[in-house]
Amino acid sequence: MASHNSDTATDHHDIEKGLHRTETSVTMPPELFEKLYLTPKVPHVGDYNLRFANPTALGFVGFVISTFTFSMVLMGWGGSEGFAPVISIFFFTGPLLLTFAMVFEWIMGNFFPMMVMGLFAVFWLSFGVIQLPTLNLSLPYATSSDPTGATSAAFNTDVGLYLIVWGFALFTFFVFTLKINVVFASIFGLVSAATWILGGAYFKVAAGDFETAQRLQTAGGALLFVVAALGWYMTFIIMAGEMRITLKLPVGDLSRFWPRTDIPIAAAPATPPAPAREHGD
Repeated sequence: MASHNSDTATDHHDIEKGLHRTETSVTMPPELFEKLYLTPKVPHVGDYNLRFANPTALGFVGFVISTFTFSMVLMGWGGSEGFAPVISIFFFTGPLLLTFAMVFEWIMGNFFPMMVMGLFAVFWLSFGVIQLPTLNLSLPYATSSDPTGATSAAFNTDVGLYLIVWGFALFTFFVFTLKINVVFASIFGLVSAATWILGGAYFKVAAGDFETAQRLQTAGGALLFVVAALGWYMTFIIMAGEMRITLKLPVGDLSRFWPRTDIPIAAAPATPPAPAREHGD
């Protein structure tokens, strides 16, 4: 009989735990969810977000450290030049953390952050290959006047075209960030512009206009520095939220201008848009 009572108490405790988990997933406001995970809240989201830690900040940390370093080298701070000493930002710091974050965003069903983490992981890896000194990718374009081929028109035009395509890919993501918040949208808007500007720098090198190319490289680096600063700001906000530190730092919530997403898709057309939220984030 005592054993039966113990089992009943255990079952009752488990039921309470289950109810508590369900209640937490349901009552989490969509605006808070979008702020912590940078993705619209949809009906099936909830259980995984309670069982696993939020991976979004981890991916942001890798992106921010790599982008800060990349931007400062591009601007030539302290006489810096070339990426050989910091080549790890292209293969470890950035893509490793971004890949881990991408996998867990996928497990948790967070579609847009998964796409973002995967996009930037591949960018760092692919652009790092171009910068890796041991590969000498420009060597096939070498001439007697340019033994390394690094300033050849063909090589730099190829890289410039690659960056132009990346700019359009990033701009596509920017369009969808307009559904989340101003900070996230600014990151993608600025990184799109920076990628096009850096592509222009490579075109100028191809044309032999090294002075303009240097100015464009510096401008692109400056924009990326702002991108990294915004990324760190967003990382700080997410970490503070997960650590239960109350901060009133604005992110410029944009989700309030769109129809609600925490309802089934089939019900969306018949559901009138939700009234504007009163919160400022």
